[in-house]
Amino acid sequence: MGGQGSNPSGIHKTEPEPMGCVEIIATLGSILILIFTFPFSLCFSFKVVQEYERAVIFRLGRLRKGGARGPGIFFVLPCIDTYCKVDLRTVSFDVPPQEVLTKDSVTVTVDAVVYYRVNEPLGAIVKVNNYSHSTRLLAATTLRNVLGTRNLSEILSEREAISHTMQASLDEATDPWGVKVERVEIKDVRLPVQLQRAMAAEAEAAREARAKVIAAEGEMKASRALKEAADVIGESPAALQLRYLQTLNTISAEKNSTIIFPLPMDMITPFLGIPRKT
Repeated sequence: MGGQGSNPSGIHKTEPEPMGCVEIIATLGSILILIFTFPFSLCFSFKVVQEYERAVIFRLGRLRKGGARGPGIFFVLPCIDTYCKVDLRTVSFDVPPQEVLTKDSVTVTVDAVVYYRVNEPLGAIVKVNNYSHSTRLLAATTLRNVLGTRNLSEILSEREAISHTMQASLDEATDPWGVKVERVEIKDVRLPVQLQRAMAAEAEAAREARAKVIAAEGEMKASRALKEAADVIGESPAALQLRYLQTLNTISAEKNSTIIFPLPMDMITPFLGIPRKT
């Protein structure tokens, strides 16, 4: 026989009622059918569940004692026993895109992905009609509720914190169902086109402002350096000639066809008829 799981707390509030006459007769009839159709009845009486599955058995509508069966082989009586398989593996699903009005009155579209698994098979079958569908609906509403309390800047910059908040809220709500929410991740946040254009214009203006400030700082530093260089050259006339020769060397290295020769103003002043200052 396969292993038997333990009953989760809260499944049975009171002691089960004793079997009635009809139930006793039905059980005896099922046993007689099993005996008369032996060994063919063994094909219908022994069931197998995989390592990652559990079986919740009902006999005449009542939950059987001993908790969920599995993994391995278990026995059911024909005609009166029914069972439901529960997959214990982690399941992931996408939350459909939700339009959310943020705290600062901005409409955004957000989608997420949720990872969950069943940790109490009895609760997942007995306490909720469809635990998978219920978890999906709850994830969508929780996403809207959590994001509705945040500003747009917080949604864009604090995705991890919002995911943890959603995971804790979902886990608390699905715990009575025997469902454990392991992880919640926000996939994408889509903004309205007009808001995207406004944010892009604002970012571009901020970049241009920073570029102008950086250029102004560079001009200021360059002017200070030029002033210091002029002071050094002014103290030594030979330094100006060396600088002139270095400039000619740089120009000639680039294979230019035109070279400009600077002339001192003292040499061309007599030809221009400008009286020299004394």
